[in-house]
Amino acid sequence: MTEQTNARELFQAAYENRYTWDSNFPGYSADVQLKQDDEVYKGIVRINRDLSVEVTGIEDQEAQEGVYTQLRDIITHRKRASFQQAHGKNEFNLGEQDNSGTVEIRVQGDAMGSNYKVRGKEICQVSRVMGRMAFVIDTYESLNTPDGYLASRYNAIFRNPNTDELLKELQFEDKYDKIGDYYILTHQIVHSIESGKQTTTEFNFSNVKLLEPAVV
Repeated sequence: MTEQTNARELFQAAYENRYTWDSNFPGYSADVQLKQDDEVYKGIVRINRDLSVEVTGIEDQEAQEGVYTQLRDIITHRKRASFQQAHGKNEFNLGEQDNSGTVEIRVQGDAMGSNYKVRGKEICQVSRVMGRMAFVIDTYESLNTPDGYLASRYNAIFRNPNTDELLKELQFEDKYDKIGDYYILTHQIVHSIESGKQTTTEFNFSNVKLLEPAVV
């Protein structure tokens, strides 16, 4: 029981140290430029107060969907949920600890078979199985803010959970700027390796403006 308690406390401290937007987050609008190898697309994006997403001005449907998906990913990581909401029903056990102090956290009760590694007060690895896809995300660099940390350099590796075949590898580099009281992603480079083919996608967000808070 002590081991479970320690594992829970370690993971909870790291989970609650992630940077997330608070309940007053008003949303924002920005100009977006998407570069994919030699192709360049420009448009306008908007994340509303209710965290719904709008992408306009990009005629290429695949490019528009790429920007939309990227914004939904941003929201997934910035949306605030209490530890009890997200993990209250799970059990946690300590796994191995390496020389850097990174501790493996094994989870029971999670529908996606999630496991984690924690270094200090940061989650530095997430591994999950989702249907016919297993993935591991490793974080190598973070931006520390007064309100928590933001992963700034990280990799995601996708495999077939049955055969362990490597399906895809993504390498991310993120840059954040503080706009008003909130940290907003303004630049992201994604290097993708799939079936031996390498592609580079770059997102640039400029003219970022927080939306006016709703009048009550």
